Amino acid sequence: MSDDWVEVRRGSYHDSVTLMRVSRALSERPDVAAAMVAMGTGLNREMFARMGFDVPDGAGPDDLVVAVRVRDGDLDGALDGVREALDGLLSETSAAPAAPGTAAPPRTTGSAARRADATVALVSVPGPHVFPEAMDALDAGLNVMVFSDNVPLAQEIALKEAAARRGLIVMGPDCGTAVIGGAGLGFANAVRPGPVGVVAASGTGAQQLMCLLDAAGVGVSHVLGVGGRDLSPEVSGRSALSALAALDADPGTELIVLVSKPPAPQVADLIREAARRLDTPVSFALPVPGEDDLTRAAEKVLKALGRTVPEWPRWLPPRRPGPARGSSLRGLFVGGTLRDEAEAIARDALGWDLAARGHRFTDFGDDAYTRGRAHPMIDPSLRLTALREEAADPGCAVLLLDVVLGHGAEPDPAAALAPAVAAAVADRPGPAVVVSLCGTPADPQGRDRQAAALCEAGADVFASNAQATRHALALLDGAPVEGRAG
Repeated sequence: MSDDWVEVRRGSYHDSVTLMRVSRALSERPDVAAAMVAMGTGLNREMFARMGFDVPDGAGPDDLVVAVRVRDGDLDGALDGVREALDGLLSETSAAPAAPGTAAPPRTTGSAARRADATVALVSVPGPHVFPEAMDALDAGLNVMVFSDNVPLAQEIALKEAAARRGLIVMGPDCGTAVIGGAGLGFANAVRPGPVGVVAASGTGAQQLMCLLDAAGVGVSHVLGVGGRDLSPEVSGRSALSALAALDADPGTELIVLVSKPPAPQVADLIREAARRLDTPVSFALPVPGEDDLTRAAEKVLKALGRTVPEWPRWLPPRRPGPARGSSLRGLFVGGTLRDEAEAIARDALGWDLAARGHRFTDFGDDAYTRGRAHPMIDPSLRLTALREEAADPGCAVLLLDVVLGHGAEPDPAAALAPAVAAAVADRPGPAVVVSLCGTPADPQGRDRQAAALCEAGADVFASNAQATRHALALLDGAPVEGRAG
C-alpha cells in the first residue's frame, strides 16, 4: 500500500535538468516509493499518468507539478519531510532577486548577446522551441551550440544554412560536448590545452579522444561539436565543413581529428575531400569497418606529434575465473559512439549477426530514451534497472558498461553503480562486469576515485573503450585475467 500526494504550483518555473535532479533526490528518500517533479507540459502529463498519478485539470506548461508516492507508514509525517526537502532543493536553484537599481535580466538571446562580450550562445530548451532562440543568436552575430535534442531535421538544416551565410557555426542540435579556448561546454572533461583540434559529430567520442590524449600528456586547442546528424545525407556535413575550416585557420591547432558516429558514405567522402585541401593534417576516428577505433586514432595522433604512446590505464580486481554461465555479451551504454565502437569491435570478432547469438548493445542516450527525461549521464535510473535485469538473465555472461565523467555529468556515478555491480558479480553464477571509464584525474568526479570504487565492487575497469570491449570479448571464452592497478 502507498499514498499519493500531487500538488500544482501555478506559475513556478524551473528548468528541466534542475527538476530531474530534484525528482531523483526525492525518489531516493526511504519513505518515498516514486516521485516526479516537472512542468505541466503535455509530454510530462503523459509521464505522470503512466506513473499512476492523477494531475488536476488546468495544470499547464507554466505550472510546476509535484507528484510523490509515499510508502506505508506515517503519511502526514512523511509528507512533512518531503515538502521540506522539496522546498530546500528548489530554493537552492532559485536565483537571488536583483538588487534595487539593477537592470532587469534580458528576455531574449539577442538582447543578452548585446550586453555581453560573447561569441557563442548555448541553447538548451525543448527541441520544438530551439529554432527561434538559435536564429535570434545567429542574428546577434553569435555562433550557436544547441545542446537540445529532438529538433526537427528541416530546422537543423535551415539553422546551418543561416549560419553559413553569416560566417558562423551551429554546433548541434544534440551537441553534448564542446571546448572553446579552454572553456568546456556541456559534458566536457577537464583536459589540458594543447595542439589537437577536434571536430565531433559525437559527444562521447570526443570525450574518449580528449581523455586518452590527456592521459598521454597531450591537450586540445578546441573541440567543435557539430551534432550527431551532421554527417547524415540530409545535413551533408554543413557544420563539419565549417568547423574544419575554422580549425585550419587557428594557429594553435597543429592537427585535426574528426570523430563521428557512422557517417553516410557519400558525406564521409565529401569530408575527406575537403580535408585534403586543408593546410592542417586531418585524421579520422569513425566506428565503421576498416577505420581506426578511438584508441587507435589517439595513438596515431600521438605518433604524428612525435609523442610516446603510453600503456592506457586499467584497474583490475584480483585474479578470478571467467564467467560461469551464459554465452552472451550485453552492452549498456550512455555514450552512443562508445556503443557503436563496441558493437563494431564485437562484429569483427563474432560475426555480423550478433542478436541471433544473444548479444545486445543499447545506447540509453538515444532520443528514444531521453524524450521527457534527463540524459543517462545525469539520471542513470533506466540503465540501473536494465543492469539488474540483464544480471538476472542466465544467458548473460558479460556486462559491458561505460561511465562518462566530466562537467555536467553525475557528481558521483560510482555511488549508485558500484553497489549494482557488486550485487551482479556476487550472485554466483553471475556475469562478469567490464567498465569503460571515460574521464581524467582532474574531472570533478575524480577518474581514479571512480575507478577504485568500481574495481572494488568487482568490475574490470579500462580507460580505453576499445580495450574494455576486447577484454569483455575475451571473458566470453572464460579467459582469466591478472589484476593490476592503473
